[in-house]
Amino acid sequence: VSVSWRFPVVAHVPPYPRVPPAGFSQVISPEKTEPTVSPEEIQTELDEEMENDICKVWDMSMDEDVALFLQEFNAPDIFMGVFAKSKCPRLTEICVGILGNMACFQDICMSISKDENLGQMLLQRLCDSDSPTLLETSRLLLTCLSQPEVANVWVERIRENPSVYDCVCFIMSSSTNVELLVKVGEVVDKLFDLDEELMLNWIKNGTCRSVGPSVDDSPEELPDFKIVPCILEAAKQVRSDNPEGLDVYMHILQLLTTVDEGIQAIVQAPDGGKETWSLLYDLVCHELCQPDDPPIIVQEQKTVLASILSVLSAMFASQTEQEYTKMKKSNVKLPFSCYFILDMPLIGSLIRILQYMEDCGKRSVDNSKESEQQETGRADLNEEDFHLKILKDICCELLSNMLQELTKENTLEGLHQGHLNEQTCSCAFQNLLPLYFASVETFLEVLREADQTLADNLEKRFPSLKVHA
Repeated sequence: VSVSWRFPVVAHVPPYPRVPPAGFSQVISPEKTEPTVSPEEIQTELDEEMENDICKVWDMSMDEDVALFLQEFNAPDIFMGVFAKSKCPRLTEICVGILGNMACFQDICMSISKDENLGQMLLQRLCDSDSPTLLETSRLLLTCLSQPEVANVWVERIRENPSVYDCVCFIMSSSTNVELLVKVGEVVDKLFDLDEELMLNWIKNGTCRSVGPSVDDSPEELPDFKIVPCILEAAKQVRSDNPEGLDVYMHILQLLTTVDEGIQAIVQAPDGGKETWSLLYDLVCHELCQPDDPPIIVQEQKTVLASILSVLSAMFASQTEQEYTKMKKSNVKLPFSCYFILDMPLIGSLIRILQYMEDCGKRSVDNSKESEQQETGRADLNEEDFHLKILKDICCELLSNMLQELTKENTLEGLHQGHLNEQTCSCAFQNLLPLYFASVETFLEVLREADQTLADNLEKRFPSLKVHA
């Protein structure tokens, strides 16, 4: 079927390939509105027939031939007129959505991305007050950022447009639309992954008001946003309804911890990082990988767990260093003052994750034997093993750091609560040795003071840990 037939059928117009759909230009080209029309009479709603026709074009634009035809028809230029003058939110949403579909094809994406005027207008849509338009704009941006040929064009454009930071933070901190929050999170995650400089700018951006182009429908008053509280607020909104969205926001936090400025933005917040720690602690100890879950759950949750534990590990290391600095300056050994420093339920959760991974490891070996002749099956298993190894490495690092800070009182508390016993300690030692020998040895010395019998039993199971008096 020819393109010249498909488009007119969708738009209900005669079959001429270069003629716009009937009524289409009238709605999306406000400059053709009769001069006698007052501002109050400007169309803000699409009539049902027109909406149906344009939505058919939207659906059809997922076809490459239709997308190419729309490009030849100069649809992007027409859409710029919509963005500049239309007061109809539904029309704006549809036009951005059509562009989003068109951008899925590389050549068209390159054409759209290199149009500076169109690019700026699309970024301004991030300040729109209409959630569906924001969703389609975010989808379009993510599509472009995912194309290596044009990703840098958009990163540079966003870096030079400070209002994007304000608009994105406003959405993350105030929206209750889970679908929108997830898509905006994916955009931020992609941006931070692509460009560390932009991430650093956004981390530092909370201390000063950014000045961007004025947008009529943008929020009138925007506070001085800080990136970490906005991320946390969005994560709280999506955590119950969208596990994939939670994964996205936890990965954003993890990316922040890859630079010193990001760690400091978390731990030097007015609350000292308490809100961040509390959220992540609650996820690990009360929501993910729970005692009543089957061990295989760790496969499903491995990426989000790795992100969360990575952030907790970075926070723990940073705060521990600050505490030691305080002790050194005072020349007195003081008790740790951090609210999270010696949390036994978290230690119990870390060991449980390791236990579940051991079980998954045994299943993986069994499955690999069954699929020895199946290349695809082996590849999937290798990928699973890779992600589990990352999770194990992060988990062991945090556990070792926490164990070596335990006091006799903390250890007694852990024994009393059931987080520490011969089974859990054996699992911990099995995973921590030999890499974290010093941490295990330090913990065993403290354990001996709290429970001599348990320490002796562990020493017998791990002869290399003989503690010298």
